[in-house]
Amino acid sequence: MDDAVVVALFRHGLTEENKRQAYIGWTDSPVCEDVREALTGKLPKPSPYEQIVTSDLKRCLQTANILFPEQTPISFSEFRELHFGDWEGKTYAELSDDPNYKEWLNNQYEKIPPNGESYSVFSDRIEKGWQGVLTMMEKNNTHRIVIVTHGGVIRYLLSKLYEKRDFWEWKVPHGNGFELVWSSDEDFRGGERCTLLRAVSLTESRNG
Repeated sequence: MDDAVVVALFRHGLTEENKRQAYIGWTDSPVCEDVREALTGKLPKPSPYEQIVTSDLKRCLQTANILFPEQTPISFSEFRELHFGDWEGKTYAELSDDPNYKEWLNNQYEKIPPNGESYSVFSDRIEKGWQGVLTMMEKNNTHRIVIVTHGGVIRYLLSKLYEKRDFWEWKVPHGNGFELVWSSDEDFRGGERCTLLRAVSLTESRNG
């Protein structure tokens, strides 16, 4: 498998807002201090990946720097979470009486958070980011990368690159992720789905 391709998708570590289960799409919150300590030293040295890609939000950049302290990440704003607009920082309990929120919960593919982002804009943005990653990998002849990003982005990419599922069927804990493996560079460049998916667990399961 000398020409195998590996793309790892890691979700950032927990933030305080995550602990109280608030929506924080574009809110630029830091990773909790105890989570930083839990993530430190969790991956082997030297790094198993040639390139580190992240969302440009603080919690992803911090997670990448903790996991891969000897490598410089490249940030992509396209890999941000969905923008929740007026619902940023609010919890289910705080929104449960909002009729717009109820409608969105029942049809998240069509309904849009007030002053937020539609699913179609969100998915188009991720596609643009993914094409940027493909271009970068081809230019640098890269075969092993990791993308440190958000739960929604990972769910979208898993459905695109491995197996089509409903968005919320994918379980993506914070501080954990997946490795997607293609048996050959030819299959990867040709847009084939990956042939192997394996979970990567970095922290114990937490709520949020």
